[in-house]
Amino acid sequence: MIPEPFVQDLLARIDVVDVVGRYVALRKGGANLLGLCPFHNEKSPSFTVSPTKQFYHCFGCGAHGSAITFLMEHTGASFPEAVRSLAANAGMSVPEEPRSPQQRAATQRHKQEASQHQQILDAAQRHYLSELKVSAAAIAYLKKRGLNGQIAARFGLGWSGADRRGLATVFPHYEEPLLIESGLVIESEDGRRYDRFRERVMFPIRNARGHLIGFGGRIIGRGEPKYLNSPETALFSKGRELYGLWEGRAGIRAEGYVLVVEGYMDVVGLAQQGIENAVATLGTATTVEHIQKLLRTSDKIIFSFDGDGAGRRAAWRALQVCLPMLRDDVSIRFLFLPPEHDPDSYVREYGAEAFRACVAEAMPLSRFMLEELASRHAMDEAEGRAACVHEAKPLLASLPEGTVLRVQIEREFARLVQLTPEELAAMLAAAPAFKAALTIAPQPGEYDSARPNASPQRAGMPGPSLDDEPYFESAPAGELQPRS
Repeated sequence: MIPEPFVQDLLARIDVVDVVGRYVALRKGGANLLGLCPFHNEKSPSFTVSPTKQFYHCFGCGAHGSAITFLMEHTGASFPEAVRSLAANAGMSVPEEPRSPQQRAATQRHKQEASQHQQILDAAQRHYLSELKVSAAAIAYLKKRGLNGQIAARFGLGWSGADRRGLATVFPHYEEPLLIESGLVIESEDGRRYDRFRERVMFPIRNARGHLIGFGGRIIGRGEPKYLNSPETALFSKGRELYGLWEGRAGIRAEGYVLVVEGYMDVVGLAQQGIENAVATLGTATTVEHIQKLLRTSDKIIFSFDGDGAGRRAAWRALQVCLPMLRDDVSIRFLFLPPEHDPDSYVREYGAEAFRACVAEAMPLSRFMLEELASRHAMDEAEGRAACVHEAKPLLASLPEGTVLRVQIEREFARLVQLTPEELAAMLAAAPAFKAALTIAPQPGEYDSARPNASPQRAGMPGPSLDDEPYFESAPAGELQPRS
């Protein structure tokens, strides 16, 4: 915990104009400075920075705060990371809580381990990028999926070749334990090692700060699993991360909501069509950590899972996780495409405007919840309505108390099951309090792998530039040309 007096002292010593000015071109506008807002798209500057009051404010999107807030919002840094970064620039030392020598040593070991893993992943990413340039099959697959070189570059798409020990050309010490710990190499029971990812389109996975933490791979031929993620490592935990969150920050601000899809290709395919605010869960059911990250990004969330039965079950699980975290200023909706489509296939067949029209018709959480509950029971019978109440009790009890939304949902549900609001309230009062998120265990194999996606490159986003040369410059099958 960083002491509040230190934070105030830090804010008194630094200048918000200097901090913001590193990322935004500012010009004088009376007593304040003006610039184009980095948090949403605009042509006329509505973003102001006050040297006297030491805060920034955008009259277009409402973004505002101190130098610390700006660094957190613009770079994805956590509060401690932002404070430490600003303190280092100001020549100040952040006071540490008293810790034993063993605790300090453990922290140092963790930092060194994370740094080593980062270097290994970065080296592997460079290898996958170079391999894609010479793989006609991989490039043909991406072109078939409607992707051009610009999108491939923005998301750093790569290729892992067929060589079982392809990374040995990158890491001469292939027996290094860190290669296994970072999830790039597997060791069999007889001690032989081989690359985890082979003959797959590679999707680098970045955390909210833009750091590479793992990979997803999509096989383009026959074989299982179709999608393969990095294993749990010191840097990567799929239950906490969202693919495309770093790449989609600006798009989310511009659109005013975050679109949650199931796969990597959904994110990338939507981005190819100009829909740049999508993120994807990494082959796992939606978790509390996912929702917490999403709500820190936007107060409007739209889930768009595949249109089949599995997608609808995934949406129901997501709803249950969301319930305890609902607020009256939060909007959560669900978009259900036709069963034969996922977001990527739909936008490729019908185009971006048709997909946006579907988004505009997305179902509010309250309606999805009530309709789904009703669909599971014979609502024309007393027994069916009673069973519906029984199933709904823990869901309703998990809604935050004191919110208008809870009152509205309970009122609608009471009408649905032919009870008075008072009768329903009495039944809920007698039910156990379910405060934790309610989740349903996934069926075996249902979410064993992920289907990644992504969105176009933003200012400051890592990745090769297409200004000088095509992304696939040496590909035998030809280049994927960026759109003009």
